[in-house]
Amino acid sequence: MENNVKKSSLTKAIVIHFIIFYAVWAVYELLLIPILDDAITNDVIGKLLKDGVIKNLVWTVPAAILIKHYSSEMHISLKNMFTEKVNWLKYLLVFIAFTAYMLFLILRKGKFEISSEFGIGTLITVLFVGLTEEMVFRGWLLNATVKDEKDWKPIALNMVMFLSIHFPIWIREGLFIPYFASLNFIFLMILSLIFALAFLKSKSIVVPIALHMYWDLLAFMIE
Repeated sequence: MENNVKKSSLTKAIVIHFIIFYAVWAVYELLLIPILDDAITNDVIGKLLKDGVIKNLVWTVPAAILIKHYSSEMHISLKNMFTEKVNWLKYLLVFIAFTAYMLFLILRKGKFEISSEFGIGTLITVLFVGLTEEMVFRGWLLNATVKDEKDWKPIALNMVMFLSIHFPIWIREGLFIPYFASLNFIFLMILSLIFALAFLKSKSIVVPIALHMYWDLLAFMIE
């Protein structure tokens, strides 16, 4: 009976958190980001505020509190996901695969050039996006729903949830229909799968954070 009560409480917490989280982030992306962009002309300060301060307050802090509160129901505890010893050689192939894919895109393009928008502001984004997104979607949402690593339903759900949180920014930037028409959204789900498996196999949130940061770094450099 007690286990059922805990499970019910955790399920409600996941649903309520995601609804509120999604609503807040949608309002922020669609309504507040344009205001902030107009008010803050310095790119570095803007990225520190948006990706560092605000995103951590909305994403990382609530996720960490929930993981801590429901520690007994988590697949991996908050402490262990940061202290688990990692054999990085096991994940070297993933870093190499990310690099190889970007090199393929460069070769197909016919020339290598670093994006004109790449700079300190971009590095700030890379640093915080990997941390915030992995803490919410792998550290909290996946961690709270997976019980058996061979069960793909929580992983599939996590992929859909991770995809959906990108909808507001795609709508704001006019990319929603193009991303679906070109099937580019599938690639985001593949990345989500890679990050989820890396978290579950390593028992460490540091691994998907590092992979996420590395992918974003490469993507922002050659965009």
